[in-house]
Amino acid sequence: MSKKVLIVGGVAGGASAAARLRRLDEQAKIIMLERDEHISFANCGLPYYIGETIQERSKLLIQTPEAMKKRFNIDVRIFSEVIAIDGDNKTATIRSKDRGTYEESFDYLVLSPGAKPLVPPIPGIELPGITSLRNIADTDRIKQLVDEKPIKQAIVVGGGFIGIEMAENLRERGIGVTVIEAAPHILAPYDTDMIAHAEQELKKHGVELVLGDGVASFTKNEQHQTEQITVQLQSGSTLLADLVILAIGVKPDTAFLQQSNVNLGAKGHILVNEYMETNLAGVYAVGDAVEVTHFVSNQQTAIPLAGPANKQGRIAADNIAGLKSAYKGTQGSSIIKIFKLTGAATGMNERMLQQLNQPYHVVHLHPASHATYYPGASPIAMKLIFDYEGKILGAQAFGKDGVDKRIDVIATVIRMQGTVEDLTELELCYAPPYSSAKDPVNMAGYIAQNIVDERAVVFLPRDLADRDLDNTMLVDVRTPKEHNDGHIPGSISIPVDELRSRLDELDRDKEIWVYCQVGLRGYTALRILAQHGFIVKNLTGGYKSYTMSNFTLA
Repeated sequence: MSKKVLIVGGVAGGASAAARLRRLDEQAKIIMLERDEHISFANCGLPYYIGETIQERSKLLIQTPEAMKKRFNIDVRIFSEVIAIDGDNKTATIRSKDRGTYEESFDYLVLSPGAKPLVPPIPGIELPGITSLRNIADTDRIKQLVDEKPIKQAIVVGGGFIGIEMAENLRERGIGVTVIEAAPHILAPYDTDMIAHAEQELKKHGVELVLGDGVASFTKNEQHQTEQITVQLQSGSTLLADLVILAIGVKPDTAFLQQSNVNLGAKGHILVNEYMETNLAGVYAVGDAVEVTHFVSNQQTAIPLAGPANKQGRIAADNIAGLKSAYKGTQGSSIIKIFKLTGAATGMNERMLQQLNQPYHVVHLHPASHATYYPGASPIAMKLIFDYEGKILGAQAFGKDGVDKRIDVIATVIRMQGTVEDLTELELCYAPPYSSAKDPVNMAGYIAQNIVDERAVVFLPRDLADRDLDNTMLVDVRTPKEHNDGHIPGSISIPVDELRSRLDELDRDKEIWVYCQVGLRGYTALRILAQHGFIVKNLTGGYKSYTMSNFTLA
C-alpha cells in the first residue's frame, strides 16, 4: 500500500523533501501544503532583486506548483495553511482559500514551516512604510515602494545577514541608509576583532551605522506633514526615514503546533532526533523551525540557513522511504557580500567558546588571495580558532577575493574532525592567478601548528591593555620607515634584520613582545630571540590586526 505524505511548507526544506521522496518512491501520495502563493523561491536572493542586481523576478521562482506536479507528480496546494496537527489520529486541519477548512489524513508528516521575522512590541511598529522581508510578497511591496516613491532615506533595524544585505542593496539604488543595531557590532557570527572589516566597508560606501542602540518608538513625522517616519532611539536620538526595514531576527513559525503533542524547545523550535523525526512517530521536521545540534560544540542551538534546511529535507525523505539517514549537525558555515568585500565564517567564534568555558587558541594572518607577482592579488584577513590539541573549532575571513574557497576548505576539515596539522598537509590547487604555492589555508595551519608544538607563543591586540610594563619590552621589528609611519605606543624599533647584532639592547630579565606588519617577521624574530635565551611572544596578525582592532566608526 502506498504511503500518504503531507509536507507542510515549501521553499528549502519542504521542497527538497518532496523531490527527494518522489525520486525514492514513485508510488507515494505526496501532498504539499503552502500557506502562500510560492512553494519554492530563492529567499536568499530577495535583497538582490530589490537592489536590481537580479533583474528578472522570474529568476527568483525555483519551482511552480505546475512544474512540481508535472515533473514529480506532487499534489501542491497553495494558499493552504495548516492550523492544527493531531498526531494521535494522524490528521492535519487545513484552512484553504479554495476549499475552506478541512482535515487531511497522513501516514507521514514533514513539518517545514520556516521562521518568521521578529516584530517586537515597539510603539508605532505597524505604521505604513515599516516592513520586513520574508517572501515574494514582501519583496514586491518593498520594490514597488523603492521604484515608485521618492525614497531618499531608509533605516534598517537589525545588523544581521538580511539587514546588511538590504542595506547594501538599498544603497546601490542610491538611497541613504542607516543601520540600527542594538548589539555593539553587526553580524553576530563574527568576533569583535574581525567585524571591523565589514563595518569599515559599509562606512566606505556611505552606510551609516548606529551601534549599541535600539529603537524606542516609531511615529509619523507630523511636523512636516510628510509620509516620513520619525525613529526615536533608546539613547534619545531621533532619525527620519521614508522606509524602515525590520531585520531584527527571526523566530520559528510554530504557533500552530502549540496545542499539538509535538515537543517544542524553549524558544518554540521543533525538537527532532538525528533522523529529523519528532517525538511523534512518522512526524518529521526540517529547516529554520527546528532545533539542531551544533556540529562543533555538540550543544543544542538554532541556525537558520538554507544549506542545512535542504540537507534536512533530504534526510527526512530518506527515512520516510526506509533509508536510515542521519543528520550530524550544523556548523554554521555562512558567507556574505558587503559591496566589494566578502565575509565568511564556519564553526564556533570566541564568544560561543567563552560561554562554554572552553579553552582555545587564536591566530590571525593576512595572506594574499593569490601570488602577489600576478596582477590583481588582494589581502585576506583570516582568523583560525583551535583547541590546545590542535582540533579546529572555527574560522573567519574577510577579503575581496578568495575568501569563500578558504573558509569552505576549513569547513570541510572541521566536518572531518580535522586538526591544524591537517591544514598543513592539504594539497590544494595552485597556479599564480588562483593561489600561492603555500595556500592561505596551509599558512594558517603552519602558524597554528607552531603554537600547538610550542615553537611559538602569541599575544592578541587586546592583550596589550593588560601588558605589565615593568616586566615586558615591546619591540617593533619592522623597518624604521614602517615604525615612523605608525606603531604601537611604547614600542622600540629594532628591525628583524638587525636583531642579532642588537641583542644587547634587550633586557634579558623581561619578556619580549615582538610585532611586525602581519606576523611573519615577528615569528622570525621570535625564533631568533628564543634561541638566544629570551622569553618571547609574537603579535598574531601583526600591526595590521592591531589597527583593525582599534577601528572606530567616528
